[in-house]
Amino acid sequence: MHFIRDEAERFFAFIKSALQIDRFVAMGHSVGGAMAACCASLYPQSCVALITVSAQAFVEAQTLRGIKEAKVQFEERGQMVRLEKYHGDKAQWVLSAWTDTWLSESFSGWTIEDTIDAIHCPLLALHGEQDEYGSVLHPMRIARLTKALGKYLILEDCHHVPHREVPDVVLDAVGWLLEINR
Repeated sequence: MHFIRDEAERFFAFIKSALQIDRFVAMGHSVGGAMAACCASLYPQSCVALITVSAQAFVEAQTLRGIKEAKVQFEERGQMVRLEKYHGDKAQWVLSAWTDTWLSESFSGWTIEDTIDAIHCPLLALHGEQDEYGSVLHPMRIARLTKALGKYLILEDCHHVPHREVPDVVLDAVGWLLEINR
């Protein structure tokens, strides 16, 4: 179950090299937040800030409950169209990869600390108070990963997709982190 670190080591490394990226801000949503944290950890000389949005830091009962509910919802007629909008004909594969991985016994002990080394840049962890895939313990834990400034922000009346639910709040928070990092 190394897919999170693989994204940073294999795929991001390729993009970073191909586009000749010297400095970057890593930002990721949900599992992408853990992937962004891994990028920040693997490239400390290049990553100037890390932002996670609704990222998971470990497997907890709330995470599993939310994934099980989502799996059932996507079995309902017409629901797969929501994923097809973003993943095309790979939508079923994406759903199965997500649910099967997170619900598997072999992934039950996963933590973000297993995936990363140290993070040296400023870090902001945004998380919806009502996030169906993780409690507020996730951003609190993520904010402690950095050796620099680490902050978390719990967004009231917000679920798993803050950038859609409260985009202005997300933009303001990201702007704050980037401004203090100048």
